[in-house]
Amino acid sequence: MKTTQKKTAANEPNEIDKRIVQFIKKHHVFNIAVNYHDQLWTASCFYAYWHEKKALVFLSDEDTLHVKLMTNNPLVVGTIVLETRMVGKIQGLQFKGIVSKPNEELLTYAKKIYYKRFPYAIGHRSTFWLLQLNYIKFTDNRLGFGKKLFWEESITKNNVEV
Repeated sequence: MKTTQKKTAANEPNEIDKRIVQFIKKHHVFNIAVNYHDQLWTASCFYAYWHEKKALVFLSDEDTLHVKLMTNNPLVVGTIVLETRMVGKIQGLQFKGIVSKPNEELLTYAKKIYYKRFPYAIGHRSTFWLLQLNYIKFTDNRLGFGKKLFWEESITKNNVEV
């Protein structure tokens, strides 16, 4: 069985299913895969969820390979998983999104969100990033074996829908 949620009208909000949001908020590490000119890399990052922006706020140094690659190609994919051996409790999320540095106005709020979740990171010198989600596939076996919930939203980058 497949549940899909898509935008149906320009003025209707395209909210992410509350079960997906709960899962995202419950966890704090995502894995991303990046690619630029056939160079691939992955990274695991602590994140805080920014509900209103449907974005993951994270820190990462600019000299890391994944940041160098995503700076050139901000389209990323990733996962958030619950590790369990109990098949009936398996949950996992796959996502697509666009990574960017927040502007000054967004940075102030991104810091508040991140530091609220990770107060021990205050004072850590690193760069803040926003991962704007545009596609989510959430598997939740608690809803039935192999049950999947989907969400997507169009995002434009340089006037091109991605």
